Amino acid sequence: MRGFFIGRTLADLGGALRSGEETAQGLLARALESVDPDLNAFVTLDPQGAEAAAKQADRELASGIDRGPLHGIPVAVKDIIDVGGLPTGMGSAHFDGHVAEKDAECVTMLRDAGAVIVGKTGTQEFAFGATGDVSVTGPVRNPRDRERMPGGSSSGSAAAVAAGTVPLAIGTDTGGSVRIPAAFCGIAGFKPAYGAIPAGGVFPLSRSLDHVGLLAGSAADCRTAYRALTGPAGAVPSPADDGAPHARVAWIEPPAADPEVTRTVRALFPDAPAERLDFAGLRQVFLAIQFSEAYDVHAERVAEAPGRYQPVTLKRLEESARMPGWRLVRALRERERFAREIAELLDRYDYLAMPTMPITAPRIGDTQAAQGPLTALLVSLTFPWNVLGLPALSVPAGTAGGLPVGAQLIARRGAESVLFDAAGRLAGPARSRPA
Repeated sequence: MRGFFIGRTLADLGGALRSGEETAQGLLARALESVDPDLNAFVTLDPQGAEAAAKQADRELASGIDRGPLHGIPVAVKDIIDVGGLPTGMGSAHFDGHVAEKDAECVTMLRDAGAVIVGKTGTQEFAFGATGDVSVTGPVRNPRDRERMPGGSSSGSAAAVAAGTVPLAIGTDTGGSVRIPAAFCGIAGFKPAYGAIPAGGVFPLSRSLDHVGLLAGSAADCRTAYRALTGPAGAVPSPADDGAPHARVAWIEPPAADPEVTRTVRALFPDAPAERLDFAGLRQVFLAIQFSEAYDVHAERVAEAPGRYQPVTLKRLEESARMPGWRLVRALRERERFAREIAELLDRYDYLAMPTMPITAPRIGDTQAAQGPLTALLVSLTFPWNVLGLPALSVPAGTAGGLPVGAQLIARRGAESVLFDAAGRLAGPARSRPA
C-alpha cells in the first residue's frame, strides 16, 4: 500500500490547502484511508476528533485565519504523550484503559498551530528500549522490510511517516528514540536541544535526558514543523549560520560500526577532518543518569506489579535498581566536563557528522548483531547528544545492503539552522519509499 503523503512536503500540502486544491478534511480522509494495520504503527485512531479539527481548519482558512504551515496538516502522536480524551497506554499493561485528561504541552502547541491529530502511535514499553518490538500492543513493523524492526522507541511515529500515512509525527528521544527509527525507516528525525519543545504531559523515562522531537519525510519538513511549534525562537539563525555554502564540519569516528554503513555516510563528508569522542566514558554517564532516573519513576510499580511489565523492560528496570548512588554523583560531574570538551570542539567546527546508526535495521526479535548486543549497539552513536542536550538531526544518507542508512548531524544549541542548511546541501539522499 502506497501512502498518500510519500513525496509530498509540508510546503506542497500547505500550498494545496491555500489554493483550494485540497481541504483539511480531504487530507484527513487520505490519512485514514492509508493506515496499514499490518504495520501496527497506530494503537489508537481518533476519526471523530480529527474530523472536527479538520472542519475547523477548513472554516478558518475560508474565513482568512491562517495558523501557519501546520494548519490543516494530519499529524500522529507517540503513545507516551497525552492527548486529552484518548488512551495513553505507554505500550504497557500497567496503563491498560488509561485515558488522558488533557493535552500534553507539545500537543497543545500542535493544536494552536492548526494541526489535525489523527491518532496515537506505537511505542516501546515506557519508551525504555530502541528496537520498537517490545510492547503490549505488539511489534511495529518497518515499512521498508516488514520482517525488520523499525527502531524505537518512537517506532510507530517513524513507521507512520515512512509509510506515507501522515507527513509529520511527534516522538520522544531519551537516548536516540527519534533518530534511531528515522534512520532505520529512511526518513528524517530531529531531536531539538533539551527543553526546546516542552515535555509536560509526556510520561518520563529519564527526566534530564528526555527530549520531544519530530519525524518527517525530510529535514526541510522537520525545520518547518520546528519553527511552527517554537515560533521566533526556532526561526532565529545562529551566529555561525551566515548563509555560507561551506560550513566547517568535523567527522566523528564511530566505534563498532558496519563498514558499509560508515563508508556510505563518510562519502557525504569526504573532506571533513576526523575527530574522536570518548564514547565509553560518555556511555557510563548516560547509563548512570538514565538508570537512576528511570528507576525513580518505576520503583513502586516494580515492587507492586512486576508481572505487568514486558520481560525485557522488567529486566532493564531490575538492572537499573542496582545502579549505586555514587555512580550518579560522578556522572553528573563528568557530564559537565564532557559538555566543556564538546563546546570547545564546536568552537572549531559549525557542526559534527557521523552515522546515526552503526548498522541497518535488524530483524524483529533479534538481540545480537555482528558488532555486539543490540541493547547497547542501537543507542551507541545517538546517546551522547542527549547527555549533552544538543540538537541532533538524522537524515537519509543512502542504503547499505538495500536498507536505509542515516547521517547524523550535531550542532551547538542555537545553531539548529546550521543543521538544516547542511542537510539541504547533502547531495544524493532522498526520501525513502517503502515497497
